[in-house]
Amino acid sequence: MMKRALWQGLVAGAVGTVVMTVGEKAEQRLTGRPNSYVPARTLERLTGMAERPGRQPDPVNWTMHFGQGALLGVLRSVMAHAGLRGPLPSAMFAVVRLTNDQILENATGVGAPPQTWPRSELVVDLLHKTVYAFATGAVADALAARSGPGPGQRHAMMRPGRRAHAGPPPRDDTYSR
Repeated sequence: MMKRALWQGLVAGAVGTVVMTVGEKAEQRLTGRPNSYVPARTLERLTGMAERPGRQPDPVNWTMHFGQGALLGVLRSVMAHAGLRGPLPSAMFAVVRLTNDQILENATGVGAPPQTWPRSELVVDLLHKTVYAFATGAVADALAARSGPGPGQRHAMMRPGRRAHAGPPPRDDTYSR
C-alpha cells in the first residue's frame, strides 16, 4: 500500500497544485492581487539559502509551491488508501494543508498568524487551499479506488449505516504489503 500511496500521492498533490495555481492566476487577473513570494522566502529560510529581499526568486517560489503541494499529496493518498475518501476527508485535508503552511511560515518568521491578516487575504488563502485539497483528494481517491476498498471502508461495510459498537474486522494482512 505504501509504495502505491507514495507515487499516487505525488501525482495527486501535483495535480491539486496545478488546479490551485490556475485558480490563483485567474483570481489575480480579476482582483489585481500581486504574486506572493512567501513560499520562496520560507524555503530560503528553511534551507539557509541567501535571501535577496529586492529580487523576486521565481524558481525558488515554484519549487516550494509545487514541492510542498506534491509532498502533502502523499498524506492525502495515505488517507484514501486507508479508506478515508470523499468530501469529508478532503475537508479534513484542507485543514492539514493550511496548518502545514502556517507552521513553516510562522516558524521561519516569514509569515504571521492568520488571525492577524486582513480578512480579504485570509478568505483568498482559505479558498485556494481548499481548492487544492479537494482537487488532490479527487485524484487520490480515484487512484486508491483502483485497489479496492481501504481497511476503513471494509470495516464500515461489515455493518452498513451509522452504527455504534461495530468492532474491528478480523485482521487481513493482504493490505499491509
